[in-house]
Amino acid sequence: MKKILVPTDFSDHAEYALKVAAQIARDNGGEIFLLHLLDLPTHGNDAVGNAAEVPEVMFFMRKVHERFDELKNADYLEGLTVSEAVQFDNAFEGIIKTSKLHNIDLVVMGSHGASGFREMFIGSNTEKVVRTSEVPVLVIKKEQGSFNPQNFVFASDFSNEIKKPFAQVVDFANSFKSKLHLLYVNTPNDFKSSHAAEKLIHDFVSGFTLENGYSAHVYNDVNVEKGILHFANSVNADLVGMCTHGRQGLAHFFNGSISEDLVNHAVRPVVTFKI
Repeated sequence: MKKILVPTDFSDHAEYALKVAAQIARDNGGEIFLLHLLDLPTHGNDAVGNAAEVPEVMFFMRKVHERFDELKNADYLEGLTVSEAVQFDNAFEGIIKTSKLHNIDLVVMGSHGASGFREMFIGSNTEKVVRTSEVPVLVIKKEQGSFNPQNFVFASDFSNEIKKPFAQVVDFANSFKSKLHLLYVNTPNDFKSSHAAEKLIHDFVSGFTLENGYSAHVYNDVNVEKGILHFANSVNADLVGMCTHGRQGLAHFFNGSISEDLVNHAVRPVVTFKI
């Protein structure tokens, strides 16, 4: 986690994410890339439009760099390498492009979630990044104080396709010296006996080195999302993790995404890993 991307709209939630990113960068000898996206009105395919709009663009750019200067002077960033960039793009596409351009290891984003019709028909930029990012995405919902995820709940079906991204989960847990609570959620439509589910977890994890150990848990609930949230509350989790398929289009609309639901509804930090 040497290169950490923090998208910012200069809101309180974005600063909560930046404070966490600063802690992670400091603990890992990393650097921070601050990104602000300007989604200005366009004419045709020209991001600036025409010459008459240039003063408006320069005004926005100047204001953004003033805000960057204010942020970079914050005490919690002292001594860290912090780069800044402004792009003319919509938010989630700009974040994905920047992540690839700079070989980012981790994206840290603030989010206040979405609900109701906004969640169903529009969705937040954060959940779109969660769906499409090739690197882990850590979503911060509130001021964290010290980000020290000792109790890390990772929920999964522990199928073979999870093994590749699980290597990233293990690296993440080991870097924070976290104990992993490996969780299988039983639902009425997809039920396994406790013995079968626990054996599945133990067999799955046998090829990995978890420096601070793990525990296997089977939790029964009406659906997977509620099971994860209720279990995380029961163990007072510091962090909840999942893998995401990155569904697109109609497949995403009809199947939904548990990871995105967690990003919207969990109060605790959520980290996602792309399958």
